[in-house]
Amino acid sequence: MAVLDKNIDKEPKWYALRVYVGYENAAKQNLEITIEKYGLQDRIFQIVIPMEDELVEKRGKKVLVPKKIMPGYIIVKMIYGDDIWHAVTRTLYVTSFVGPEGRAEPITDEEARRLGLDSGAYNGVKTDIDVKVGDLVEVIEGSLSSFVGKVKAVDNENQKVTVSVEMFGRESDVELGFNQIRISNN
Repeated sequence: MAVLDKNIDKEPKWYALRVYVGYENAAKQNLEITIEKYGLQDRIFQIVIPMEDELVEKRGKKVLVPKKIMPGYIIVKMIYGDDIWHAVTRTLYVTSFVGPEGRAEPITDEEARRLGLDSGAYNGVKTDIDVKVGDLVEVIEGSLSSFVGKVKAVDNENQKVTVSVEMFGRESDVELGFNQIRISNN
């Protein structure tokens, strides 16, 4: 059970954690174990490794592969308190919170927006977009930014669409979050 103290925030906020470079996944898994071990499910809600799709050539074909956009960092949505600081910073592969002198400082709303944390990509907040199969959409984030494509499938529950875009003279299907597209005016 989490020990509550008087220095606890009232609302959950996003915080950046420094972790060993290359061990982001291990740090996330260990933090999930810490959450379970100390019963912090009501204080730590989400752990995100910021990623974006990168277009690369493999065996003569262009494919999208996930790429860490902030190596050495993970982002956590939590209700912060001194007790959380101790539990999190003692987690294997986590070195510190990002903030002055290792003290936790929440990331700004602008930083959260740039990382897609406020748009439904990670935090469960639904993006309000009325998109349907056959619509033309423009990609506004990621390695395919400014590409225009046709929606082939819509997954409202997970806030994702499958879009067919033309790359290098070929049609390719890509899965995008609602936060990565807007209805095209073309």
